[in-house]
Amino acid sequence: MPILRFGLTPVFLNNDIQLLDTLKVFLEAATGHSVELVTRRTYQEVTSLLVSGQLDAAWICGYPYIQYRDDLELVAIPAWNGKPYYQSYLIVAAGRDAETIMDLRDDIHAFSDPDSNSGFLVTRTLMFEHSLVPDDFFRKTLFTYGHRNVIRAVASNLAQSGSVDGYVWEVMLELEPELVSQTRVLRRSKWLGFPPIATSRAMAGTAKTRVLQKALLEMAANPQGREVLDLLRLTGFEMPREAEFDGIADMVARLRGVL
Repeated sequence: MPILRFGLTPVFLNNDIQLLDTLKVFLEAATGHSVELVTRRTYQEVTSLLVSGQLDAAWICGYPYIQYRDDLELVAIPAWNGKPYYQSYLIVAAGRDAETIMDLRDDIHAFSDPDSNSGFLVTRTLMFEHSLVPDDFFRKTLFTYGHRNVIRAVASNLAQSGSVDGYVWEVMLELEPELVSQTRVLRRSKWLGFPPIATSRAMAGTAKTRVLQKALLEMAANPQGREVLDLLRLTGFEMPREAEFDGIADMVARLRGVL
């Protein structure tokens, strides 16, 4: 049986054994391939494996997709609450008296990953608009390499503020209310393209990629697929459109030469 290597970036449920097992079972049944789920600590590691052809496809972030757009092709995009969009949240402690990013001066600020749209790029763009430089504005910045870790850092006061995936924050509020309720959302970004499934240009159009795309697009109609979607709190997968990532591309263009 041919092997399909599917990469996963460090999102909040990647260490959930039930999810990984359920996803693997679904993909193997739906594609007819033996599936190897490949996880790494950073977005860059997964993106590098994908671009170099060492993965057949991967669930990546919109920011690295834009960075490597010439080397990648979209396969599918998740729908959350019926739409292929999400937001970046700027979060602080629940009881903190702060209203705008300007109130966060001298914070220890937790970012998720340097290649994360919601966990870095959106806040960096906001700061650029206010002529702010992270190393000067914040007392310290750190990368937690996981959105769940950003929430934990702010909830425990290891950081006074953080940049996090709004989808992750909302789902974790449902799954771990005692933790997440110790934080609050200071600012929500505009709606941006949800982290997509992508493949390398070299793998685009291959039998593996086509069968994976079909499995994802039909996931909501499959009982096993529905179980995976329920665990992820997603409504399904859709055919992606380049225009869904225009907002992220605009931020990357504006920060060119700054990052």
